[in-house]
Amino acid sequence: MRLPLFPMKLRLFTLYFLGAMLFSSTQNAFNQTNMPETPADVKAAPEDAVKTTSGLASKVLAAGTGSAHPAAADTVTVHYSGWTTDGRMFDSSVKRGAPTSFPLNGVIKGWTEGVQLMVEGEKRRFWIPADLAYGENPGGGRPGGLLVFDIELISIKKAPKAPELSAPADAEKAESGVAFKTLVKGSGTKSPKAEDVVKLNLALWSPEGELLQSTEQQGGPAELPLEKLRIGGIVDAVTKMVAGEKKVVWIPAKVAFGPELPPGAPAGGLVVEVELVSFKEGVPAPAVPSDVAATPADAAKTDSGLASKVLSKGKGTVHPKASDTVTVHYSGWTTAGKLFDSSVTRGEPASFGLNQVIKGWTEGVQLMVTGEKRRFWIPAKLAYGENPGGGAPGGTLVFDVELLEIGK
Repeated sequence: MRLPLFPMKLRLFTLYFLGAMLFSSTQNAFNQTNMPETPADVKAAPEDAVKTTSGLASKVLAAGTGSAHPAAADTVTVHYSGWTTDGRMFDSSVKRGAPTSFPLNGVIKGWTEGVQLMVEGEKRRFWIPADLAYGENPGGGRPGGLLVFDIELISIKKAPKAPELSAPADAEKAESGVAFKTLVKGSGTKSPKAEDVVKLNLALWSPEGELLQSTEQQGGPAELPLEKLRIGGIVDAVTKMVAGEKKVVWIPAKVAFGPELPPGAPAGGLVVEVELVSFKEGVPAPAVPSDVAATPADAAKTDSGLASKVLSKGKGTVHPKASDTVTVHYSGWTTAGKLFDSSVTRGEPASFGLNQVIKGWTEGVQLMVTGEKRRFWIPAKLAYGENPGGGAPGGTLVFDVELLEIGK
């Protein structure tokens, strides 16, 4: 995947309520003709850079035309490029030729703090220390140490307003402590089952009114199997809804997350606004591979430790290059047999730049031809590491991948 800027609590909640979407499906391979130059001051912040008490340093490269600053909960659209202090570019929306949008309180701390200093139209360079980025040795393919970003703030979208933060007297209450209130009645007659694919508008707040995440911030409704909504209480609410219906759900922490709160989860629970846009009958989850626990003896291994086995031969003859964009169907399991992500159950293949995903995918898919289906056993060092945090799966991962198309 493209290097994530979302390693903090909102990445956690994405994994909880939107499922483990491990691969970007909208990005093209890098445009090498639009290569930003490495800053001359990439090694360290210059003397004329402005520093905050957190250690964040920045310098305005071009003044903006706006006057308003974004708040932490707002969604911003930016162009950016990022380098390590040795001048290596690790990510760039400029190279991809398309700006990116994200909720500002869902990115690394240095971005959350720094972009709030900007106005629309402004371009600024940031020197972000490790403790405001990914740390010194983060693993999972993420860059460590001090990072340098050039950011252009294109636009600001204000965050949605919070509903009532406490359940009112007329709310419907369940034995679990979850409370519901219908805001808009739907026009449908049937309700989705847990295995169905739903299209939802969602917004999550803490009981103090802090917006944690919303599909509006992400650009539109989320479409995913209902069972991937991993916060307790939401699935129960949606299975009682009809298309077009909108509810507020007040969920106690133990119901939402279980007896042990995950890092970053609000101790007081969640306030959720959910709208069921539509739903369709779901695709059954793929069967767990019989050899998921360990690499079988007949699997082929590469020098990196990647193991694979062809499940069905392809019809093509050309192998993709790391710079190509590929379209695939895939399912991924831990070695315990837990399915953590699947384009098959979503009923929609995924497309991504092959040099923008985990190392095991970049290497492995290059072994394939169009039409081929292959099983991969990807060691932790070629995936997300042993203990990546943020809800990402750790250790060896097993993927079934079908290569549908190779693009440029």
